[in-house]
Order: sequence, then structure tokens, then C-alpha cells
Amino acid sequence: MTSADPLAPALPSPLAEVRDDRFSRHGVRLLLKRDDLIHPELIGNKWRKLVPNIEAARGRALVTFGGAYSNHLRATAAAGRLLGLPTVGVVRGDELAGRPLNPSLARCAADGMRLHFVARSAYRRKGEPETLAAILRAARAEGAYVVPEGGSNAEAVRGCAALGKELRDRAEVVAVACGTGGTLAGLAAGLAPGQRALGVPVLKGGFLEAEVRALQEGAFGARTGDWGLEERFHFGGYARTTPELDAFAMDFEDRHGVPVERLYVAKLLYALTALAEEGALPRGTTVAAVVTGRPFPDRGL
Repeated sequence: MTSADPLAPALPSPLAEVRDDRFSRHGVRLLLKRDDLIHPELIGNKWRKLVPNIEAARGRALVTFGGAYSNHLRATAAAGRLLGLPTVGVVRGDELAGRPLNPSLARCAADGMRLHFVARSAYRRKGEPETLAAILRAARAEGAYVVPEGGSNAEAVRGCAALGKELRDRAEVVAVACGTGGTLAGLAAGLAPGQRALGVPVLKGGFLEAEVRALQEGAFGARTGDWGLEERFHFGGYARTTPELDAFAMDFEDRHGVPVERLYVAKLLYALTALAEEGALPRGTTVAAVVTGRPFPDRGL
């Protein structure tokens, strides 16, 4: 990409140590991989996953999927505005149609994204060819390039392998919060032998291991790299937080001057703090936490 490209990134993203006694007293070093600084509007893994898909679209309109507070929808809408590409967002929940838009969806609309709301039952079946075709017809998006929910497909996974390469030999453990699993799938593939990728799912359900494996098989032909999941820290599921998590995030911000996005990054950092306290990270371990997003001020996150 050239400097004139509106999607030009600042890469590699910074890697900085933070000194925190909750880690240091257990002999663990914490590094933050500041992917939130890659691009002002396509934050973190959204840039890494979206740009390969935009290149594959070759100028076609983009249609993609997400919930009412989807970071992925906002990033896709922003990319469409920056590049002059039409975008359509298929939003889970037809009960939202006709209501005032929340700040996240309002941002999408302001960036030119046309929103199409679908029933949750149909949304769950969007992976079925017939259901997908019906959704695209209803959304007047036939012929558009389909970016899956969260942006996770083979193109995105290969794009995220660069994240692992940037972190080669910098930490024994590299941890990332997971929604659809695409970032973890690529990250693990890019790391060097001897490094381990750890995913912290922000959704409950225990389905993500199979999803990550399938994404790696689609991108690389087989499961790749050393990776695993720590599934105890979803705090009730996607887009859910608790007073305890919010207090933790505010404390981390106060200690280190780093803005902490609540739905992904706070859960990741909380999980690593708990793992260090439990002794699950051996003394002498350096762990790098990937900061994949920034707080969305209009939601107070």
C-alpha cells in the first residue's frame, strides 16, 4: 500500500512492556501489542482482516453481518466511506428495525452503510446457501462481495498471520481476545516454533475450537501452530460486562494510561491477570497481549 492509500497502516504496531505488580510478583512480564494504533478508523484486527477481503472484492460492493454493537460493521462502513465503496450491513434482530439507531449503528449509517435487519432465526442460518441467498435478495445485495461475520475467512486468516510474524520470538505466550476466531487462527500460524497463542473467547458456548480449526484448514490446509483457548472469562457472553470487569478496566487505564476497550480487551487483560495469579503462567514467562480495539466513546466503552 502507498502513503496515498486511505487504508495505509502504521506497521508494525508498537510492542511495549507495562510494569504491573500483578504480573511481576509472579515473575511474569506483560507486553502490549498495540494493534489499536494501526489505523485511525480500521482498528487492530479489523484492518488485518478487512483489507485482504477488500482486495479480493476488486471494487465490488461489500455486504457483511453483525450485531447491533458490532465493531466489524463499523470498520466495514468506515472502509467503504474511505474507499468510496457501497456497503450493506445485515444486522441481527428484526425487532431493531424502525427503532432509533444506537450510536454504533448510527455511525455505520453516517458512513454510508445501508442497514438491513433480519430475524435472529434467519441470522443463525446465514451459513446455509439458501438462507444466505434469500437474505442477499431481501437486502438488495446480490452480486456484492460477502464478508462473513467478524470478517473471518481464509483471506482474513492469512492476513492475520502477519501479526504472528511481527511477534516472533518476542514472547513465549501471545494472547488475544476472540469473537469469531479468525485473528487467533492467523496469529498462531505466524508465530515461531516454541511460541504459544492463547485465545480468550468473549462469547460463551464452547464452539470456538472447532471454528478456529476450520478457519486454519481453509487458509492453510491443516491445523497450524500451537494454540489453545481459555474460556472462563466471557463475563456472560458477547457485549456483556459486569461492574467487576468495568472496575478492572478503569484501574488498568489509571495504572498504565492505556485506553481499555471493554467487550474484548478488558476480558483479555482480566484473564491474563487471573492466570498469572493462579500460577498458570510460569515464572520467567513473557506474555504479549494483543490490543485489538479502542473504547467506543458513544457507548461509554
